[in-house]
Amino acid sequence: MRRLSAAGSQRGFSLLEMLVAFSIMAFSLAMIYRVSGGTARSAGELEHYQQAALLAESVLNLRDTVPPSGWNGRGDSAGFRWEVRSTPFPTPISGPNVPSLHEVSVTVLWSEGTAVKRYDLLTLRPQARPVPGGRLP
Repeated sequence: MRRLSAAGSQRGFSLLEMLVAFSIMAFSLAMIYRVSGGTARSAGELEHYQQAALLAESVLNLRDTVPPSGWNGRGDSAGFRWEVRSTPFPTPISGPNVPSLHEVSVTVLWSEGTAVKRYDLLTLRPQARPVPGGRLP
């Protein structure tokens, strides 16, 4: 009769090896789900920032010039709140053909979950000049 040694009769994996392999697989899947979920979340945030930038540019394009009294306004659009403000911008150059400048700030706010997100756009715009007859264009 032939006798097999203990080392030669073992086939397959032990229970401990199976548990370790299963744990590694579960951890790897959890990390894959977390990364793909973070990517989807980031894509959604990027879309909101893109919409906010388009809204800020649209508000800015409402006027080519700023009235001498300044430009202040606010509004709502598709879940976004916007506000525009201007302040005179000092320049070292002056003269009859040099327009006065205003620093125009457009701020767009929106809510994402419990956080309030913000997008700011700053630019310079010339002050409107009166046309003959005393009216602004």
